[in-house]
Amino acid sequence: MKLLDFRSDTVTRPSAGMLEAMFSAKLGDDVFGDDPSINELESYAAAMFGKENAIFCSSGTMTNQIAIKVHTKPGDEVICDKLSHIYHYEGGGIAFNSGSSVRLIDGDRGRFTAEDVQRNINPDDIHHPITALVSLENTCNKGGGAIWDANAIESIKNLCNENNLPLHLDGARVFNAMAETGQSAEDVGRQFDTISICLSKGLGCPVGSLLIGDTDFIKKSRRVRKVFGGGMRQAGILAAAGTYALKQNIDRLELDHENAQCISNILLNQRWIESVVEVSTNIVVGNLKKVDDQSQIIEKLKELGVLCIGFGEGRIRFVTHLDISTEDINRCEDILKKI
Repeated sequence: MKLLDFRSDTVTRPSAGMLEAMFSAKLGDDVFGDDPSINELESYAAAMFGKENAIFCSSGTMTNQIAIKVHTKPGDEVICDKLSHIYHYEGGGIAFNSGSSVRLIDGDRGRFTAEDVQRNINPDDIHHPITALVSLENTCNKGGGAIWDANAIESIKNLCNENNLPLHLDGARVFNAMAETGQSAEDVGRQFDTISICLSKGLGCPVGSLLIGDTDFIKKSRRVRKVFGGGMRQAGILAAAGTYALKQNIDRLELDHENAQCISNILLNQRWIESVVEVSTNIVVGNLKKVDDQSQIIEKLKELGVLCIGFGEGRIRFVTHLDISTEDINRCEDILKKI
């Protein structure tokens, strides 16, 4: 029987159409800049967001870390929320790769305001690090897939412009946000200097992320990618999957959100659930009545055919994706009732 894997939207398998696109991809050597499938993907993604150029990398961690490295110099400081992926889940890369410190904002499910940013910009004083970059994550994973308000972003962008600060988007799940807000990719592109998007989450690719920006920034990013060991050769096989995903798999994200809301409703009816974090997109976070039951519940669900993960003390997370159908949601409900 099919295992229902809700651990992440990174667990998806390529569809038949995506596999065909990969199989027929035209290949070259990307380090030499002549892989046509990678060049097509980079050009297509950059144009989507109204930017000049893009670079294809193996992961969102790499695209974020390259962006931070290019935007900063050792001793600088990066403003981000305390729940940000770049701070929590990238192995201390801001310090390790860029020699920068972080100024953490205690926001609302990963979101903050222009006023928060203003309060955290350091004065021109030799005792303080130089504030060099503002980064936000949309949607915020650790915030349960929370979506940023476009007006709040606009206010932060205006403040950044006034203070000559670049604004970076960790947009690993930005297409999920766009599916709910109705923003276009060009709308998003106008609000940020650089954008990282992930192809291997809701869009269903096996591997890959893109860093998007202007031509000079991407030229510098290619040098950093090389230093990070991120140069790839005939990776057009993977890039073809990315182009397919951007053309075929964005509109269907709304179904993932509907399924996530169903999971939320199901969890709320379970006697072992205290509450569920408000569902905004495809991430569902349940708070357990008994914190110590976390590992036992996760293990029992696994035995019954449902995979989820712990998400902090007394919390479990379910993420919906293109390999989860309506029938799978119904089966999941039956299993959850057995706990």
